[in-house]
Amino acid sequence: MVDHLANTEINSQRIAAVESCFGASGQPLALPGRVLLGEGVLTKECRKKAKPRIFFLFNDILVYGSIVLSKRKYRSQHIIPLEEVTLEPLPETLEAKNRWMIKTTKKSFVVSAASLTERQEWISHIEECVRRQLLATGRQPSTEHAAPWIPDKATDICMRCTQTRFSALTRRHHCRQCGFVVCAECSRERFLLPRLSSKPLRVCSLCYRMLAAQKLEEEEEQGLHRGSPGQQAHLAGPVFTASSGDDDDSDEDREGNGEGDWPSSVEFYASGVAWSSFHS
Repeated sequence: MVDHLANTEINSQRIAAVESCFGASGQPLALPGRVLLGEGVLTKECRKKAKPRIFFLFNDILVYGSIVLSKRKYRSQHIIPLEEVTLEPLPETLEAKNRWMIKTTKKSFVVSAASLTERQEWISHIEECVRRQLLATGRQPSTEHAAPWIPDKATDICMRCTQTRFSALTRRHHCRQCGFVVCAECSRERFLLPRLSSKPLRVCSLCYRMLAAQKLEEEEEQGLHRGSPGQQAHLAGPVFTASSGDDDDSDEDREGNGEGDWPSSVEFYASGVAWSSFHS
């Protein structure tokens, strides 16, 4: 690894350049002991389509954002603590190559690299950083991860009732528990998922029934341990409600809409060009 780069001038310059590209919309990234290990363009599978994103690997965080002007301006900065990250390599297909999943408790998504070599480099560097970060913090690897959202184009019908066909008037929704694409009727409920949000989120009918039953079982067990009916009543707070239909289903859309979206007609992985680099 590159611990020798910590607190060096070249590392400070590299981090300052990243901060400058994100501008005022991004968070400060310079911290004592923080090292920028590598950077590159990866394809992130978003809700509507796959889009190029700039990724920066530090020794303790993974940062990514939308590309407005390559190496000059980025936006929609996202910061992921590495101790929360688990990686899952994905099988190769004719249509999808060099892919892996980045899983965390709050968000999971699929990315792909320009080549098998770059995929291997990214995975090995991230996994080594995660290992070191867990060792430094004394934390155990995360075992609970958010479900990745299935892309809109993966289905034309609701994945729960299999009856409703999506159209310009019948919109798609995503269950925050399982990631399935569902219709409004099959996702009328909301449930509190503390690892994702402090507010109840849209879930599909199947996940709602499972989560509600699990919650009831937990409350009954806690009530038995605590004893009194009054305590049981206190435990059963308003954790699930009917969805009003106005919750935000467009997290991925906001990430790359409007100015700076890479033109769909441009092939952003040119043959023979390395799209990722790691510092040593």
